[in-house]
Amino acid sequence: MHNSSLNPETASDMKSAIVKRSVELNGHKTSVSLEDEFWSGLRQIAATQKIPLPDLLRSIDAERGLANLSSAIRVFVLSHYREQAAARAAARVLPQDLTPASARKINPSP
Repeated sequence: MHNSSLNPETASDMKSAIVKRSVELNGHKTSVSLEDEFWSGLRQIAATQKIPLPDLLRSIDAERGLANLSSAIRVFVLSHYREQAAARAAARVLPQDLTPASARKINPSP
């Protein structure tokens, strides 16, 4: 029989504090509740893109459609880091057969 409940010790390690912050978007104050890791990721993305956090939040808000703002932010952060991981994986050395012929070094036989 499969036990789907988590070990209490493991479950407590996985808990993340939800941090509620007030933000102003388009002249309206709203509160956003996110896990601290998402706030941290959001700040890192803003710093990397050299834009103020409120500007990044406005951009996410404008693109979210009908999605809840907190959910839209989580998806944005996850997508950002997935794209980074994919770019790093693509930058690894390609197998010889996938390297364009023009990029291969041709070594003449001695």
